[in-house]
Amino acid sequence: MQRIREKVGLAPLICAPVKADAYGHGAVPMARAAIDAGASYLAVASVDEGAELRSAGIGVPILVLSLPLPEELVSAARLGLSLLLGDEDMVKEAAFAAEQAGEKLAVHLKIDTGMGRVGCRPEAASTLAAYITSFPSLVYAGTATHLSVADSRVLEDIRYTKKQLSLFTKSIESIRVAGFDPGIVHAANSGAVLLHGDACFDLVRPGILLYGYSPVEHPPITVEPVMELITRIVLIKTMRRGEAVSYGRTWTASEDTRIATIPVGYGDGLPRGLSGNFSVCIQRRLYPLVGRICMDQCMIDLGNDTDIRRWDEVTIFGGKARSAAELAAKLCTIPYEIMCNINKRVPRVYAYL
Repeated sequence: MQRIREKVGLAPLICAPVKADAYGHGAVPMARAAIDAGASYLAVASVDEGAELRSAGIGVPILVLSLPLPEELVSAARLGLSLLLGDEDMVKEAAFAAEQAGEKLAVHLKIDTGMGRVGCRPEAASTLAAYITSFPSLVYAGTATHLSVADSRVLEDIRYTKKQLSLFTKSIESIRVAGFDPGIVHAANSGAVLLHGDACFDLVRPGILLYGYSPVEHPPITVEPVMELITRIVLIKTMRRGEAVSYGRTWTASEDTRIATIPVGYGDGLPRGLSGNFSVCIQRRLYPLVGRICMDQCMIDLGNDTDIRRWDEVTIFGGKARSAAELAAKLCTIPYEIMCNINKRVPRVYAYL
């Protein structure tokens, strides 16, 4: 939060996305930490996620980034959530639900400038703004877009982002010319925070940056991973040359060795695709995973290292081990997916530094 604030300056508000259980970190603790560090808004993907924060006593504005189902709208109004809407049908449904709830429902108008996901076309923005303001049960609180390639330094992608921002600023101007206040204007995700200062209007929404990973190579600010995935060795056994480990007998000892078992598997979020393709950290040294990763356990080849003992700590990623980004690269995915998939059964332990 501090490094993002230094990058964007004092003016924009910061919205901390805590959707998907705060990218696997735990929504309520992360929300509180972000607010303590200066976040003015939180963002979630669903009404249920917003309800979890409200039930924990969190009172700051919460923006629901994905479209809710009609039956969730009354709850959204009663919880005081803000909705990101970009079509007349959803606006009408939201207005009716707010009337039923006897509440005023805050709406942020979503403009699709090139993401192709949700939102109105730029040329329809002023018309939809007028439609939102026609309902007494709605409050036109903001206007937003989402940038699809703001994290890219490829010239064609930079041009595309500039085109998106141009369409967005023209849409904002058309809303103002039509006599409406666009409210809080926002567009910047993590990539835009790093590479496109002109996207940091009234509020920024840095997601992955807050959790210590940059979507940009060689970023202008340094962030450090928040999450470490740590376990302990529960068993060490000697395997003789020619003996196999785990399902499918995909790994066989080429010489006598020591094998450690740890109680982590794909049921916890350690992808099975890493079987035989990743190393973990024990006492500042890397040791390879061998055999197939099971649902609840996996195995490590210690070689003839006799310094390692049962109950020793094992870091799978984060801290002094490899990062979730390195793990993700092995699977041709992104660190977001790795962290989001850490299962709920894995205890979260928080250290405030």
